[in-house]
Amino acid sequence: MFQQIRRKTALQSAASIGELIYHATVREVRKTHNNALLAILFNILQAVIFVAAFYVMFSILGLKGAALRGDFLIYLMSGIFLYLTHVKTLGAVVGSEGPTSAMMKHAPMNTIISISAAALGSLYIQVLTLFLILFIYHVAFTPFEIHQPFPAFGMFLGAWFTGLALGLVLLALKPWFPRFVEIFQTVYRRANMIASGKMFVVNTLPGFMLAMFDWNPLFHLIDQCRGFVFVNYFPRYTSIEYPLIVGTVMIVIGMMGEFYTRQHASPSWEARR
Repeated sequence: MFQQIRRKTALQSAASIGELIYHATVREVRKTHNNALLAILFNILQAVIFVAAFYVMFSILGLKGAALRGDFLIYLMSGIFLYLTHVKTLGAVVGSEGPTSAMMKHAPMNTIISISAAALGSLYIQVLTLFLILFIYHVAFTPFEIHQPFPAFGMFLGAWFTGLALGLVLLALKPWFPRFVEIFQTVYRRANMIASGKMFVVNTLPGFMLAMFDWNPLFHLIDQCRGFVFVNYFPRYTSIEYPLIVGTVMIVIGMMGEFYTRQHASPSWEARR
């Protein structure tokens, strides 16, 4: 009642929001486990299990020779890292705090900060996992060289961006169709085990198979990433622009939907989850 409100400059407001996003991101990282280090180790273990499972499967089926000329494990990791980043960011954003969450009762907090924290927390864990696994593989097993590391990392960020964009659309739909969003998320994650293209070389696919997969932004990102990772591979059927355009459109749609959903927020929504 007697509190004085002091106006902030644009720079002070930006710094305040940045600090709030930072603390919310730390909370998101620690939410998966009380010990942040163990949360990162569990994520590393999951990535290692993925790589090992695909390595064994390719070895048993005799498909190692069908991959690109170069380090076979790097070929596997270039697909698996982008896939895990995409689906984990999607899940983190969909599971972020909504407008009826108890956290929103605190004055500075809002859904945009919650979404940003979920996305950045997922990115932080995935980037740390990526660099730790590649460092251990380079030092302990065999040295390797990435042809164009910065553009390849850009494709990694593209996988994160498209996961954030689709997660934002699903988050806006979640209060209205909670069961549909849950089923779609599960089906999408399972379908991308194949549709992401991480199990095959796109340039070797026949035309009818390309038509089955080229709708998927992650399919384009993984193929383009391999073009930057390997010196002797040149993607012919995918593009960088497509996932960026799709991601941007979904971000706009998701923001509009989230704003509309926030305007109609009801505490009874929590009981439907």
